[in-house]
Amino acid sequence: MQTESYQIKLPQFEGPFDLLLFFIERDELDIYNIPITRIIKDFMDYIHKSEQLNIELSSEFILFISTLMRIKAKMLLPRKEVDDQGNEIDPRQELVDKILEYKKFKEASVEMAEMEAMRMLMVKRGNIAKELANIGEETGEGTEIQTITMFKLMKTFERVMKKHHERFNKPVHTVVQYNYTMEGSREYMLDMVKTEKTMPFEKLFDVVENRIHAIFLFLSLLELSQQRYMTLLVGEGKNNFIVEWNDDRPADIDNDIFEQKTETETSSEQGATDEESPQTENDNETEEQ
Repeated sequence: MQTESYQIKLPQFEGPFDLLLFFIERDELDIYNIPITRIIKDFMDYIHKSEQLNIELSSEFILFISTLMRIKAKMLLPRKEVDDQGNEIDPRQELVDKILEYKKFKEASVEMAEMEAMRMLMVKRGNIAKELANIGEETGEGTEIQTITMFKLMKTFERVMKKHHERFNKPVHTVVQYNYTMEGSREYMLDMVKTEKTMPFEKLFDVVENRIHAIFLFLSLLELSQQRYMTLLVGEGKNNFIVEWNDDRPADIDNDIFEQKTETETSSEQGATDEESPQTENDNETEEQ
């Protein structure tokens, strides 16, 4: 005797959020005011039924129940958590945000499934090439029309747009003329330090207008320090320098610097002359022979 077998099929859910969304829609619950205790009970009932039907328990459902219990424990605490503005933080808010996000993606997946089903009902005509050939024969330009494709047309348009972009977006080089000179920077440094006698290093740059101006002043300061018009001293604190006017600067130091430059130029010229003299002597010996 054959016995008929019956199968009972319960709705399957893709995950805990899918089941939670089912409970919310079934009981018409307020998604922004979820009764945590009631949801935990519904989840436990679902898992018990699954055990009776020998359905394998998912670790995601167990983890989700523990998360719900943690939220419930936070709600029972006498002291609520507050945000930076002093407002109480609802422990359910994070759960609500995840539910709304899951609902949005689920609705999108349903719409995409419907679109896929409609697309599967459509069949390609397969006669576009034939129609283009017929139109081409009628107009006398069948070959040209038949070889035109949307891909080729888009590639050509892309090339045109690229040329247009390059034509109107060429790099522009602008030459900016600054009203700064080394002479003017040196005069400013000399006047300031000579008047103040001693002043902080940073104070010299209070008049700086931009980065180029600061570079001019800094180079002038180095040059005047080398010529002993002023001295750089280390002040108190970290990276704190003081510029001091040098009253004991020798009067003939400018002449010494000038003489050093003259000697350097003279030695360079003499070296060039010595290199040419052997060639001249060789030429004279050749002429005597």
